[in-house]
Amino acid sequence: MTTENAAVEQSESPAAVNDDAEDELHKLLLPNINDLPVSPPCAMESNFVTYFAPDFMKPEHDQYIYRHANGLCVIGLAAGHVAFKDEGGITTVDFNVGKSNRSEIKVTGKRKRNAQQFESNTALCKVCTNNAFYIVRCCIKGSLLEVNERLIKQPELLNSSADREGYVAIIMPKPADWLKVKDSFMTFDEYKKLRHF
Repeated sequence: MTTENAAVEQSESPAAVNDDAEDELHKLLLPNINDLPVSPPCAMESNFVTYFAPDFMKPEHDQYIYRHANGLCVIGLAAGHVAFKDEGGITTVDFNVGKSNRSEIKVTGKRKRNAQQFESNTALCKVCTNNAFYIVRCCIKGSLLEVNERLIKQPELLNSSADREGYVAIIMPKPADWLKVKDSFMTFDEYKKLRHF
């Protein structure tokens, strides 16, 4: 009788293991709806790490840097930038700064031929309001891969969605250059505390 009980327990044991595995798989594939967030995280939150460069070279000239895992950095104006405080917001964007028009730079191929190397203080563009203009800078040393040409015809993108469609440029810094400046930037929480958002 003891051997029969042991045989029964051994035969039930793999079935119990299968039930546990099925339960775990069911929980993974069909999570409890109460445990899910109200809205799914956007692609920006899932794929990029957000940094801020407050008071970059001048007071209240705040800029953001979204860094992707592949090293690309998206540069734009942070919500606390002084240009957004002017009445009427940003009216025009001009990429013709310095010795060349940044919007005419065309980068091609896998090796990013024609990409210009810029320092962190290099001007990317000039944003104008009704009362003044402000220079947007690179924030990091690297290769300029692209500027957002939509801003030339649609500068209102900066007023409505500066953190998405209203980005200014995409820059590829060298890993060593990024590590040098990374600690000088703020996280989103630190920036919120600084600007009282």
